[in-house]
Amino acid sequence: MGILTKILGGPAIDAVTAVGNVVDKLFTSDDERAQAAILMEKIRQKPQILQAEINRVEASHRSLFVAGWRPFIGWVCGLGFLWAFLLLPLFQWIVAIEGLDVTAPAILTDNMMELVMALLGLGTLRTAEKMTGRSK
Repeated sequence: MGILTKILGGPAIDAVTAVGNVVDKLFTSDDERAQAAILMEKIRQKPQILQAEINRVEASHRSLFVAGWRPFIGWVCGLGFLWAFLLLPLFQWIVAIEGLDVTAPAILTDNMMELVMALLGLGTLRTAEKMTGRSK
């Protein structure tokens, strides 16, 4: 038994299993259970639809902690690149001209670049979907 299991109190279940548990408690007759089982099998076959619906609900949420993580990541990466590629070289140039013995922290941009490229790629795919009329 791992430390995470002790902390979390048991195994985490996926969304489909959680929905299935709720459906099992709501429907009591054999016919209702059979229809619910067919519905759950359709959901299991297309998990991307369930994830897309979860993403839509999260994005439309009024709370900044739920809907604001995507813009937050964009702003953090943007500010990191601003520092790494514009402000830090300017700072180092001014320090060199003045002859000061001051160093500024550098940011490693490798991981940040991967994240930004992934976000830009997803944005491009979304734009392509809209242009071809595949999105609603």
